[in-house]
Amino acid sequence: MNGTDPVGEWLTIPDVAELLDTDLSKVRGLLHERKIVGVKRGERSIFQVPAKFFVPAHMANPADVGPAPENAEDVKHVVLASLPGTFVVLTDLGFSDEGIIDWLFTVEDSIGAAPIDALRQGRKSEVRRVAQALL
Repeated sequence: MNGTDPVGEWLTIPDVAELLDTDLSKVRGLLHERKIVGVKRGERSIFQVPAKFFVPAHMANPADVGPAPENAEDVKHVVLASLPGTFVVLTDLGFSDEGIIDWLFTVEDSIGAAPIDALRQGRKSEVRRVAQALL
């Protein structure tokens, strides 16, 4: 990753398991299936995943946001639905996982935002179109 960290908050595998209310093997499955990606970072080279990859379940598809739970305790988190397909596009272009994270969290002038923020706003087609133009 570059000198400044545009990602902000990172989660370890146990943190992700806690956030998703699941076990470590399911989180490893998400990584294996490329529903999420991460990198080893820090002095101790601990594998971590950007926190922005996860959203409250009612916001999993920002283009079709459902009603929020009335009770804050009832909020479940899931992987942002547009991420896996975006990972496929970027991987097909030859991006490493580190490169994918760098690209997603770096402001893209043609989008006017970091691609991860655009994805969280429901702008999946725009993000993927820009990614495909990187050829």
